[in-house]
Amino acid sequence: MNNIVDSTVAYLKNNISNFEPEIAVILGSGLGNIADACNGIKIPYCTIPGFGISTVEGHKGQLVFADFYGKKVVFMQGRFHFYEGYPMQTITYPFLVFKELGVKKIIITNAAGGINESFSAGDFMLIDDHINFMGTNPLVGVEILKFGERFPDMSEVYSKRLGKIVKDCALNLEIELKSGVYAAMSGPSYETPAEIRMLRLLGADAVGMSTVPEAIFSNYCGMEVVGISCITNMAAGVSNDKLSHSEVIATADIVSEKFKKLIISVIKVI
Repeated sequence: MNNIVDSTVAYLKNNISNFEPEIAVILGSGLGNIADACNGIKIPYCTIPGFGISTVEGHKGQLVFADFYGKKVVFMQGRFHFYEGYPMQTITYPFLVFKELGVKKIIITNAAGGINESFSAGDFMLIDDHINFMGTNPLVGVEILKFGERFPDMSEVYSKRLGKIVKDCALNLEIELKSGVYAAMSGPSYETPAEIRMLRLLGADAVGMSTVPEAIFSNYCGMEVVGISCITNMAAGVSNDKLSHSEVIATADIVSEKFKKLIISVIKVI
């Protein structure tokens, strides 16, 4: 593993010269356009040693390194998902690389289904905590113990400090920001109404198929994490609408400018 990581880091450093990212931003389904206008260095995943290939619509599948509003940022335009058939080691591999490149803060975004009945499609939710229903953990079998302990504490996976910054930025921009618990399922099928009722009883406010592996691994590596969900649809049984990925992309596109303003504001402060 160390040899692969060394190869990846060497390849990226060769392409980005002396650029040292301090913040990584993970852009979820339909939310990747924030990095499109960056005058940065774009590196497709397919060229990076050790990286997988993003196969989902709305995920461009590239890293973008850019000086962004006074901060050195690496954007991940598209992520790897468990439902694509990737092992957890592939899903979390970019975060191991980010750690080696010097990244200290991770902003994770996603498209999620609303479970909380007070939510509406187009809302943003600050992730306070999560429930892992993916059936596995990204640290299973991990032997790279130089970053953290075998049994890392999970009391504050999502930084309260960064969470307050997101709340303050949303308030200043007059953007309504909900907060709640994100439940991660393996996918790729959407949840049944019965599963959504179960998740609601267990305290989940939104549900999706990503984020939790990345958050667990980043926490393990000692990087500070904040998570923001875009509620792109209401979950099964909450409304009578049929669920589709095209709806997810369409809703994300509608709120993309508002989302962009929020992320820019957060990056400026952190």
